Amino acid sequence: MTGPNGLGDLMRDPDETIRRMDDWAAGFAAKAQRYQAAQEQTERLRLTAASPDGAVSVTVGADGTVTDLTFSNKIKSFPLEELSRQILTTMRRAQSGIADRVAGVMAEQLGDEDPDTRGALLGSLRGRFPDPDEPDEQPPVPPAPVPPAPAGGAAAPPAPGTPQPPRRPAAPEDEDNNPW
Repeated sequence: MTGPNGLGDLMRDPDETIRRMDDWAAGFAAKAQRYQAAQEQTERLRLTAASPDGAVSVTVGADGTVTDLTFSNKIKSFPLEELSRQILTTMRRAQSGIADRVAGVMAEQLGDEDPDTRGALLGSLRGRFPDPDEPDEQPPVPPAPVPPAPAGGAAAPPAPGTPQPPRRPAAPEDEDNNPW
């Protein structure tokens, strides 16, 4: 395609060069329109999940944010811990469908275009919003062991999360001797 002057066949037929550049620009503009349509359609996506007993319903957008949260009268008798658990579980169930719905939009708007980009995007969404019914790949981390009490009768350090008594304010003479 290139000749001695580096432009080859393109310089021999300027009209062909202009036509090819116009085709390239039109293809690029059409691709941009397809991506814009995919983005707009994705932004309109809403996924809703309900708890098995119907007490909680959560709707999320394609970015995972909660857009609606509704309760039935059943929740009036729920302990707060159970209500919290149901909200989070239901939200995660709604979010777990995001990757599949975005994949559908991409297939509809973009066809087989840019499979690497699509794979990276969908992989990221599946990582952020996994199926809550599938077991975690990582085992839970056991709590750190509590060290034994120091020898010599010294008091053991308090366990993490234990409330501490308030400290007395430093006396003025303490501040003068503080090297820090």
